[in-house]
Amino acid sequence: MPIAVAIVEDDAATRDILADWIEHSAEFRCVARLEDAESALRELPKESPEVVLVDINLPGVLGIECVRRLKPQMPDTQFVMITVYGDSAHIFEALAAGATGYLLKRVTRDGLLGALREAHHGGSPMSSAIARKVVQFFQGTPRMTASREGLSARENEVLALLAGGYGNKEIADRLGLSTPTVATYIRRIYEKLHVSSRAGAVGRFSIFGQSRPVGT
Repeated sequence: MPIAVAIVEDDAATRDILADWIEHSAEFRCVARLEDAESALRELPKESPEVVLVDINLPGVLGIECVRRLKPQMPDTQFVMITVYGDSAHIFEALAAGATGYLLKRVTRDGLLGALREAHHGGSPMSSAIARKVVQFFQGTPRMTASREGLSARENEVLALLAGGYGNKEIADRLGLSTPTVATYIRRIYEKLHVSSRAGAVGRFSIFGQSRPVGT
């Protein structure tokens, strides 16, 4: 039987190209073409595809959060991110959310089909540049072991929700805080982790093996 693949991609042209590549291979069949995470959360548990390609930068709920929510419902499905983002923060956040592969959108047709095949057979397909970043991270890990020790319990909660893709107001609502207070916590987190952006903070969070935001 052909391997059942679903696509979650908001750009129609990219979605059609990926589907065309899949449909013209006897080894695969495209069972769903979805344009946003909300559709994926609703439809994919019913379709039960074996591999799902997910864009990170989806409108509304982002691709990484989509994977985080779907993986517990679909533990046997392999999720492969396909994106233009090649930075460490996105890579490790995606892997922590449950993705088993990470491809850049410049991947070739043969590279994509090979990645789908690899993911289906238990591998973790990654573009070569992405794999290099993962190797570099593990080579450098011992020098980073103390980076989160200075955060308070509340700061760790805020950081976990940042890593889960929540905005400042959502974090405030979940923790019973005001939005300005959350902003203050985030500023302190940046200072303590020696980063200057949400992506940098999330990268540090993912690096230390936390995979789910608090309260989930």
